[in-house]
Amino acid sequence: MRDATFSIRPTTDADWREVRRLRLEMLADTPIAFGETLAHAQAVGEAEWRMRGRRGTSDGGTVLVAITGDGRWVGTMGTYRPNGTTVPMLVGVYVTPEFRGEAAGVTSALLEGVEQWTRERSDRITLHVHEDNTRAHAYYLKKGYRDTGVTMPYDLDPSKRQLEMVKILASGEAGPA
Repeated sequence: MRDATFSIRPTTDADWREVRRLRLEMLADTPIAFGETLAHAQAVGEAEWRMRGRRGTSDGGTVLVAITGDGRWVGTMGTYRPNGTTVPMLVGVYVTPEFRGEAAGVTSALLEGVEQWTRERSDRITLHVHEDNTRAHAYYLKKGYRDTGVTMPYDLDPSKRQLEMVKILASGEAGPA
């Protein structure tokens, strides 16, 4: 790691170039973790990337980014309420390989930020993880997420499954969905 210090903040419209760069990196690194192909993301124009950047400060969700002291974007994580539901969903989880692991602290810091945003709106958070993404599944279990037993087809390959997980959060203001 070049710079082990980092800060966490929401993304904005002006961040579109870095949002794009990190998204392309994540799709190339771990394609099964996302519902978009690298080819699709490469074809997306500036207006779309600006909209994705604005998600960090939207009313219905947030996207957080970890940025090193020298300005390198090394991780991202988001949450939103799908289809008007009251239970937010964790999405877009990625940390650059050299910043992964408990010692680096990037993933945990991003997750704490997303869970705090969620805790102010709900008493739980859900996620979907690809059945073959064992590293991510193990991490979520370690962080208190539990399998619900619900599975759904993976968008990019319906022969594969996504596993639904949920975590009950302390002191949520909203009731169960």
